[in-house]
Amino acid sequence: MLDVARSTVLADGGSFLNYPLSLIMPVPGLMTAQKIIKKIMPSTTNNKPQQLATEHSWLNSLKAFFHPRVITMLFLGLSAGIPILLIFSSLSLWLREAGVERSAVTFFSWAALGYSFKFVWAPLVDRLPVPLLTRALGRRRAWMLVAQSSIITAILWMALTNPDAGEHSLTLMAFAAVLLGFSSATQDVVIDAYRIESAEEDLQALMSSTYIAGYRIGMLVAGAGALFLASYFGSEKGSYHYQAWLYTYAIMAGVMLIGVITTLLIPEPEVNREQETIHSTQDYLGFVAMFALSVAGFIAVFVYSSELSHALKTFLTEILANKVLAGFIIGTARLVTAIAVALLLGYISTEVGLVNPQMVRTTYIDPVRDFFTRYGMHLALLLLALIGLYRISDIVLGVISNVFYQDLGYTKYEIAAIVKTFGLFMTIAGGFLGGLLSIRYGVMKTLFLGALLTVLTNLLFVWLAKIGHDPVMLYVVISADNLSAGLASAAFIAFLSSLTNIKFTAVQYAIFSSLMTLIPKVIGGYSGTMVDNFGYVNFFIIASLIGVPVLVLVALAGKYLDINEPQ
Repeated sequence: MLDVARSTVLADGGSFLNYPLSLIMPVPGLMTAQKIIKKIMPSTTNNKPQQLATEHSWLNSLKAFFHPRVITMLFLGLSAGIPILLIFSSLSLWLREAGVERSAVTFFSWAALGYSFKFVWAPLVDRLPVPLLTRALGRRRAWMLVAQSSIITAILWMALTNPDAGEHSLTLMAFAAVLLGFSSATQDVVIDAYRIESAEEDLQALMSSTYIAGYRIGMLVAGAGALFLASYFGSEKGSYHYQAWLYTYAIMAGVMLIGVITTLLIPEPEVNREQETIHSTQDYLGFVAMFALSVAGFIAVFVYSSELSHALKTFLTEILANKVLAGFIIGTARLVTAIAVALLLGYISTEVGLVNPQMVRTTYIDPVRDFFTRYGMHLALLLLALIGLYRISDIVLGVISNVFYQDLGYTKYEIAAIVKTFGLFMTIAGGFLGGLLSIRYGVMKTLFLGALLTVLTNLLFVWLAKIGHDPVMLYVVISADNLSAGLASAAFIAFLSSLTNIKFTAVQYAIFSSLMTLIPKVIGGYSGTMVDNFGYVNFFIIASLIGVPVLVLVALAGKYLDINEPQ
């Protein structure tokens, strides 16, 4: 599916589910949903007239829209929505114009894996003070400013790097993209915490709404806006001009100043900090050291296994007579090995006393244990499989979508107008439709419908690939594709919300939102290689077929999961 529909995240690697819709609607969204449910349920049993309650709700909502906290989230949402497409769609078009191979372009989608692993360092961002800044600004605003400054630095780094200047410059671009993904994911964590703490629960729904609106505006600026600017400054496919993209990304870095100014103007939330004194400064420093050591081990595996993996991939290609499959197997093995090494280093750090074992247990182990205790081993594994695979079909397709449009002959203006702008409104409409259907017919039925429509609408790209350049047909495909993506995203968010224990909301939802994009993004990195070997038509068919098992998982989850659904 299209990058507009996936953030988050996605899209394009998954932008709307964090991406995020989750990359766009993270933890507070589900907390708000749970709070709303708690408010609605008593109202159905009380003897208060429903009309009075409704009138009161509308009146308060109209006034609350002008609350400073609600307006603040619009600007913070814009700040959060800018970076994601600068890693995915806009960067992919830049690299293609610079002559970078399709397979290398899609590998850059892995730069956003920070969104998939943000639960690892989220507890540090949540509790650890920033030297000097925390005392001057407060804990939330200090981390927010650090993240935004890092985002601006990464964007400027990318702007000052010409990917056409050789392999070394492409490596520098990759490091800058990784920094941007890490910094952006960190900003999301901080904004989530700020939103929860800065206002009473009566305002949380409106704050989430304005945050989402700001996030999508930010995506529009970084998506369609960046394409318009690059074209305006004179860079097109077949006529690449590095200066055009330099100016474009420099302007995007300037737009991020909106977030910086907002951070400096808003007040720090006033909350009870008693529970934050549970661990000492030494404990947090040890936790940081453990995290740094694990990350270093993770990176080292990829650095030092490069030559070996190349040799093994060549050897396996000869045996399997399939270069794509061999590359996938070796790539997956490297990733699994890197994760295993990172976990081993974390375990060793705990055993030797570098980090407080109680801190590790309460931060990571207890939320996971709670999930398996509540659902049991078999159902929990089924649910985790569903979470990890639900968006696989649209994310794998989304990584290559912009390159596909460009290869069909669509200009950046057409992509910006149809895919980015028009597609954005269709996604919003699909989200509203998914919410209405979830209320009327239940989350699981809507979840199944979203998965089915994902499979069917992905097949429309087969039709588009055979027709070629036809703006009218692109409007048709975008309408169907983004409507279904918005519908599926809305249902999926409601589904994840129902699985979360309010006691462990932050960590559990962070794990869910990380898991739901991890596998699709890893596979999506090979989408360019698959297109090179199979062609667009066969690739789109494969992208649809890998969504079929998801239908089975949804059906099984609906059968065994105890969710109150409308009759």
